[in-house]
Amino acid sequence: MKRPLGILMLDTAFERPVGDVGNAQSWPFPVLYKRVKGASARKVVSGQDGDLLDAFIAAGEELVAEGAVALTTSCGFLALRQTQLAERLPVPVATSSLLQIPSIAAMLPKGRRVGVITYDRASLTSRHFAEVGVHAVPPVAGLPKAGAFHGVIEGGEPYDAAALAEELARTVEDLLHHHGDIGALVFECTNLPPFSSRIARQFGLPVFDSLTLGRWLYSSQPGI
Repeated sequence: MKRPLGILMLDTAFERPVGDVGNAQSWPFPVLYKRVKGASARKVVSGQDGDLLDAFIAAGEELVAEGAVALTTSCGFLALRQTQLAERLPVPVATSSLLQIPSIAAMLPKGRRVGVITYDRASLTSRHFAEVGVHAVPPVAGLPKAGAFHGVIEGGEPYDAAALAEELARTVEDLLHHHGDIGALVFECTNLPPFSSRIARQFGLPVFDSLTLGRWLYSSQPGI
């Protein structure tokens, strides 16, 4: 039996359809989940989760003890903890889809660069990018604060896939309107992958997300 990928989950309760990191059917291999109590979306997004570092470490250690061959997370803002988690856990850790940016940038044609779609533009800082080896902040667009994604993730509103897809498409369109040199997109938010293929087709750009990160991470591990 294949060893699983371990996923550190925030303490949330919203719907997670196929394509979301938190749905086991999104993955072509076994996964294990461990929820970190008190790790709300707002606390992690705002970077106020430093007091939960030991809890994340403990959850990661439990996943490894249960057989996880590598670890990822359910929130791209945990990029801020990349160094701390990687140093203290015994298997490879990939906290955020943002880790893919340097490799993607190296593959793009001359004059093209990576664009990022994030859950919260104001909270995504140069510190997050520096933690994943990106020292020049790329073009970034954030989902609207009063929009559908924020309503689902923090407001307890029902999951409306059509409304979410429309909102994401508008956000991407706005980013591309202001930055015509974007050659690939990275979705920071782990709740966006259900729409990655649709966005890639609509805008004719490759899209990288938390699932492409997790699949890459898992495929490199021994004993799977």
